[in-house]
Amino acid sequence: MNENINKNALFYGSCFALITTGLSYSIRAGILSQLGDEFSLSGEQLGYINAMWFFGFPISMVIGGLVYHSVGPKNIMRVAFVAHILGVLLTVFATGYVSLLISMLCIGLGTGCTEAACNPMIADMYSRDKVDKMLNRFHMWFPGGILLGSLISELMTGMNMGWKSQMLIILIPALIYAVLFYGKAFPQSKVEEATSLSSNLKAMLSPIYIFLIACMALTAITEFGPGQWVGIILGSSGAEPMLILALTAGLVTVGRFFAGPVVAKLGQTGVLLGGAIFSAIGIYMFSTVTGPLAYLAAVIWAIGYCYFWPVMVGAVAQRVPLSSALGMSIIGAVGMFSTAIWQPIIGGWIDGAQNDNIALGLSGNELELATGQDTLEKMLAFPVILIVAFIIFFFWQKNSKRTKGVPTEVTAH
Repeated sequence: MNENINKNALFYGSCFALITTGLSYSIRAGILSQLGDEFSLSGEQLGYINAMWFFGFPISMVIGGLVYHSVGPKNIMRVAFVAHILGVLLTVFATGYVSLLISMLCIGLGTGCTEAACNPMIADMYSRDKVDKMLNRFHMWFPGGILLGSLISELMTGMNMGWKSQMLIILIPALIYAVLFYGKAFPQSKVEEATSLSSNLKAMLSPIYIFLIACMALTAITEFGPGQWVGIILGSSGAEPMLILALTAGLVTVGRFFAGPVVAKLGQTGVLLGGAIFSAIGIYMFSTVTGPLAYLAAVIWAIGYCYFWPVMVGAVAQRVPLSSALGMSIIGAVGMFSTAIWQPIIGGWIDGAQNDNIALGLSGNELELATGQDTLEKMLAFPVILIVAFIIFFFWQKNSKRTKGVPTEVTAH
């Protein structure tokens, strides 16, 4: 089999699997109110339905990382496909609250399997100097899928097409990635010792891996925190919240496509430090500006978090190679768990800021604007801490020995 054709098919299949993830993320958000009306669900119940997606994601990422070398990425992606298809169909034919919980859990499990299989597979397929470039091009399709899903959901809702039709759209990229993966040879690990679970765990106890894990908890909430609350926080800023989400998703998609030259020029440590600085500036602007300037803040914030997720995964692949698939899966799971854990805390900040501003006599749009800006001031702590952390990381790694090169050839099995 021609290696290049096989490599291309696997990479494009991975991209369509991540598009499936992005669509499930945004279309789920788009139909949530319709599900509430259809099944007479409370806001709390809808919140738990949402949470099942985030809950399934890290679970399957961790399990997938543990079994990556024993069952292989091909079998993990088979599980992903079954989980995606089952989750969509269970949603379409749902009869109530419990069935919706199960359906969203299935979709979350499928998306986690995608990350668990594709991140290490891409790292194994490409030479060390191409890993960051290809991981960024892979990860561009999560915001790309969110952008596509948001536009599709908005369009279909405007055309009075129901939530079931919107959910079925998710099947299209799922079927495409299944076709692209079918019958293909998958790569083996480049680092022989990486197939040992004991060596994986030993590598994950290294100071650099522990440091990256701690940073991932903050990079993830810097990326997902403001976006998850954009409607509440920026609803009275004079900007359109959903347009800000679309703008940032589009910018991140393009930015990740052209990540290769950026990472080559600045290096992983430089990209991470620069991202923290831009994220801090963007969130600070969100907390102080109104009207059209909020869109400029969105652009700066998007530039900031654009490379966080793929470069953090790439840093593990290159700087802690013996952690292998498990190390990459764990760091991704930590990012998702961090996002979930911080949500109620941010919600508490919003409630507290609202009560404080009511006590000051504010009401209406003034109250909502002040509440949002006060909350964003607290969120500014995430990238500010990262600036300090990545300055340390920059000088720590500057004079350290580079990770030894790994063979560029891909061994198919």
